[in-house]
Amino acid sequence: MVRFLILILLASIGFATVVAAAFGSTGWWVLAAVMLALLGLAIYDSFQTKHAILRNFPVLGRMRFLLESIRPEIQQYFIERNFDGRPFDRDTRSLIYARAKGQDSHKAFGTERDVNQEGYEFLLHSTAPVSPPEKPRKVMIGGPDCKQPYGVALMNISSMSFGSLSKNAVLAMNKGAAMGGFVHETGEGGLTKYHLEYGADLFWEIGSGYFGCRTEDGKFNPERFAEKAAMPQVKAITLKLSQGAKPGLGGVLPGKKVTAEISEAREVPLGIDCISPASHSAFSSPRGLMEFVGTLRELSGGKPIGYKFCVGSRMDVLAMVKAMLATGITPDYIIIDGSEGGTGAAPLEYEDHMGTPLTEGLMLVHNALVGAGLRDRIKLGAAGKVATGSDIVKRLIQGADFTMSARAMMMATGCIQAQKCHTNECPVGVATQDPRLMRALDVTDKGNRVHNYQKLTVAEAEQIMASMGVTDIKHLNTRMLRRRTDHLTTKSYASIYNWLRPGELLVEPPRGWAADWEEADADHFGEFAALGYLEPMNTEDDDAAYINPQTTDLPVVGGRDGRVASREGKIVAQPPRDDTREKVNDRATPVVAGSGARPEGKTASREGL
Repeated sequence: MVRFLILILLASIGFATVVAAAFGSTGWWVLAAVMLALLGLAIYDSFQTKHAILRNFPVLGRMRFLLESIRPEIQQYFIERNFDGRPFDRDTRSLIYARAKGQDSHKAFGTERDVNQEGYEFLLHSTAPVSPPEKPRKVMIGGPDCKQPYGVALMNISSMSFGSLSKNAVLAMNKGAAMGGFVHETGEGGLTKYHLEYGADLFWEIGSGYFGCRTEDGKFNPERFAEKAAMPQVKAITLKLSQGAKPGLGGVLPGKKVTAEISEAREVPLGIDCISPASHSAFSSPRGLMEFVGTLRELSGGKPIGYKFCVGSRMDVLAMVKAMLATGITPDYIIIDGSEGGTGAAPLEYEDHMGTPLTEGLMLVHNALVGAGLRDRIKLGAAGKVATGSDIVKRLIQGADFTMSARAMMMATGCIQAQKCHTNECPVGVATQDPRLMRALDVTDKGNRVHNYQKLTVAEAEQIMASMGVTDIKHLNTRMLRRRTDHLTTKSYASIYNWLRPGELLVEPPRGWAADWEEADADHFGEFAALGYLEPMNTEDDDAAYINPQTTDLPVVGGRDGRVASREGKIVAQPPRDDTREKVNDRATPVVAGSGARPEGKTASREGL
């Protein structure tokens, strides 16, 4: 009914304006043309079949699409408060913009945050603060097998590939990094001429596609790698295992998007689909990973070699640790990417529900290395929404030695958080390959802004540590960071979380780690636990019986070996051991047959318990 009323109304107005135009001025003809165009649009809307709202409400229904298209801008500029925007709130964005421009980033009248809200975190200042250092600190990266150690800044540019970013954005970041003496990580899209333009120190990132050092069939090419790794700008090599915002996903760059520049940078055929697999072809096990790290170190002439990943299974992390112990090969650094990290494009389900957040992932890896007595050989980097000086200090307390930042560096380059990175329509020319849009990004001006932002943010981190009475980063401890756990209580990270002692996993693994440590295998990634309540009850063998979680307070996750564990990791039932055993990394493990198990049939509990 409404549809016909709209059509009749537009037809009537159109007829009236035509009559008026016939006897009036030429201005009426303009109005008549507009009304007739609206009438034509209404007729089209009434008979099209793609949008039900337009069939029922021709012309008027288009207001919905208009308002929906500008909803992010309305939300960001008129509705959201200074401290509750996502992914970055307005206070953080304003701070980045101000520092990038070298302007005053202070704010008056006190905090707007609810300091009594559960989850609120704060740092403890000292009654006797000290002066910050005259020069920004550097953290030396390089284990015992590294021949060319490198001093990295507390905050650096995280991995963003050319192709995801425009060439002007890459150039601006490279210029800023060169001016400030901090690292520009290349991203997995290849070591391009734009990364080399201003001579900034580079961490060359290599992903599963081996772009820039690959054979024609997409495998790792050691000769091409050695050639590029020898470049003086390349200070270290980062092997990407996974990315925070989309862990476990590969990627395909359609052939129509593989331009001449992309083809040159990635060393892939022009106009052919560019495949980035979900996993590496050069290795398939923790032991293989460490051996590949050793290969890269040898081919690079002893430069620091590290890898980056978003933490998944704790058993995978422990398997890596066991592989380090078994091979004697350790990376020089590991970068932990949090699931809250950014990306050019990812499925919403992955962004929202896949991967471990940075806080938990960072502390897990730190604890595993400490417990295995390896922490002093390996430096840890933290990546994932690092934007302010307090972010840097917080991550240092949680176990990091340095930090990496991507989206904050994009904002210093001009990004306005339009969230159109995947559309090629970035309005400020940062994340687009459209020449018309990227020309607005002035490399000289934005390079200076990247330099200013990093310099002032690191200076603020140094000032915060000075206010905490810290003269050396190693003096930071987990008692200095507190979290409100309810409206009456705040606790330090030292008391909220369990922290392993050096070498503890090797001597007597604590209850919460013991099962995972025993099951972790240097020759296999992944967990293959059978769930006890899905298995039939074995009435012939009392030792193999399971507790039904629906009839008891004790949740059970167990395998066919009959072991039963609580969620805290306490082994509450275990069958007698027999002589059917094998040695795995010098630790005896019962051989069992698990559902979908590894070749040797070992099982592990869910969530590492």
